[in-house]
Amino acid sequence: MKPTAKRLQVDAVQPAREPLLRAVRAISSGGLVVFPTSGLYGLAADALSTAAVENVFEAKGRGSDKPVLILIGHQGDLAQLVTDVPPAAAVLMDELWPGGLTLVLPAAPTLPKALTAGTGKIGIRLPAHPVARALVEIAGRPITGTSANVSGQPGCSQIDTLDEKIAQTADLILDAGCLAGGTGSTVVDATGAKTVILRHGAISKDAIEKALNGV
Repeated sequence: MKPTAKRLQVDAVQPAREPLLRAVRAISSGGLVVFPTSGLYGLAADALSTAAVENVFEAKGRGSDKPVLILIGHQGDLAQLVTDVPPAAAVLMDELWPGGLTLVLPAAPTLPKALTAGTGKIGIRLPAHPVARALVEIAGRPITGTSANVSGQPGCSQIDTLDEKIAQTADLILDAGCLAGGTGSTVVDATGAKTVILRHGAISKDAIEKALNGV
């Protein structure tokens, strides 16, 4: 995409506060913000706003049967988002957060239904990327962490390849340069008696099994 007034350069390691504040203002107003994570660019919205979450689905052309993961700034934020943190999930958080691990946990009934797609479960990650982490911490509330792409299309690792539909819909774009790419986070369902890897990604199966050894 071509440079626009809503495309802001941001340092990937030590992001300046002003671009982050502008992004948080957009999110707080119900808008959408493209932002960097460790591998791909994400699409942030206020995860506690039904209207904002619906905007994410519309922008991505995402089916209502597909849940959307959220990002938090601190483990303590889980108290208002889930009904339970199983022992295995607690271990994985201690060992592998922050980082590329999304944990699926029992969702609090107050969350927008679109986030869970009616499953009663919510995927949550504590991000490691400095921009993503700072963004959610300044926002003081969870944000959506879905990839900034039209559903069914590849994820975006550099803003120049961002889909025009996403670019036009977003209220702000935080450009941190070329990211590492890859398959995104590893998604682990920790709601049952045994943890199940739903999607392989940044965190290896071996790392997960090592962390859970003895649980």
